[in-house]
Amino acid sequence: MSEAINLGEKLAEVEQRYQTLERQLSSSEVIANTQAYAKLAKEHAELGRVVTCFRQWRKIGHEIDDSQALLDDPDPEVQDLAREELDSLHQSHTELEQQLRVLLLPTDPLDEKNVLLEIRAGTGGEEASLFAADLCRMYTRYAEQKNWRMEVMSSSPTGLGGFKEIVTLIEGGGAYSRLKFEGGVHRVQRIPETEASGRIHTSAVTVAVLPEAEDVDVHIDEKELRIDVYRSSGPGGQSVNTTDSAVRITHLPTNSVVICQDEKSQHKNKAKALKILRSRLLEKAREEQHQEIAASRRSMVGSGDRSERIRTYNFPQSRLTDHRINLTLHTLERVLEGELDPVVDALTTSHQAEALKAAG
Repeated sequence: MSEAINLGEKLAEVEQRYQTLERQLSSSEVIANTQAYAKLAKEHAELGRVVTCFRQWRKIGHEIDDSQALLDDPDPEVQDLAREELDSLHQSHTELEQQLRVLLLPTDPLDEKNVLLEIRAGTGGEEASLFAADLCRMYTRYAEQKNWRMEVMSSSPTGLGGFKEIVTLIEGGGAYSRLKFEGGVHRVQRIPETEASGRIHTSAVTVAVLPEAEDVDVHIDEKELRIDVYRSSGPGGQSVNTTDSAVRITHLPTNSVVICQDEKSQHKNKAKALKILRSRLLEKAREEQHQEIAASRRSMVGSGDRSERIRTYNFPQSRLTDHRINLTLHTLERVLEGELDPVVDALTTSHQAEALKAAG
């Protein structure tokens, strides 16, 4: 009972803050200040979901009290109806309370960020490169479903249509919140196109999901950069450009290296390389401050070995298994076409359950 009281008190404070924000947003001073209005409107919208759920929870609580009183009615039929009503009300009240506890969990401040998605072939040779291309296509389809914008920042294609590495920028509301659990080693089991004998091979691809860093997030001193320019090259090393448009940036303090050669313009390649570098440095800073963050690149990617997998894509059985939450789906083809929501939702629910458990 005390837990419910504590929850009610906490939610009453949230509702009070929500009402304060409503008054502020109707103030002519705030309306005239675009920046202040946008900040308050964002908080108002975030609290709105909690308050709507809270008001419904409180309303059902009052209905439970009313039905409870009817159990003392002298008419047996009224008592029976009250009992039936109470069963339904208690169930709804419990479900709403669970929703409220999830809504009150601290939100990740990075959830609304855009994403830099880095996909690299791990063990498995050319087959790993081909699967890297398959994963890139899967995330592209998913981004299209979410109406996100996706742009290739850098890539190292292979002659057979795969990628040794590809880095893409995904822009859209909530991109990081939906993709942050995708980081890790993805293992594939299938008969490779390059296999003549029909044997099933196991290969691995690493995925890193980095929140896009803004200029205000990470300051980069130009003096700490070594910038080299050279001619772009394609699969096999052949030159694909007649000008020195490819850019390699080395961040000397961390020895981080970023190469971009997809654009014909040196300035565009430099801008893309700096964007990737900035996001990598932001992630590095987060790692140092929060070693326990599961989304950090080091814990996500590991060495790229097959044994460190977070997920297995088994083609012969059309099976996808996420090993972190013991989730198995037999809809591999649909997942690879971008139907990732069942996996993402399950991972999000599991994360919320762990957070609720930790919150006591």
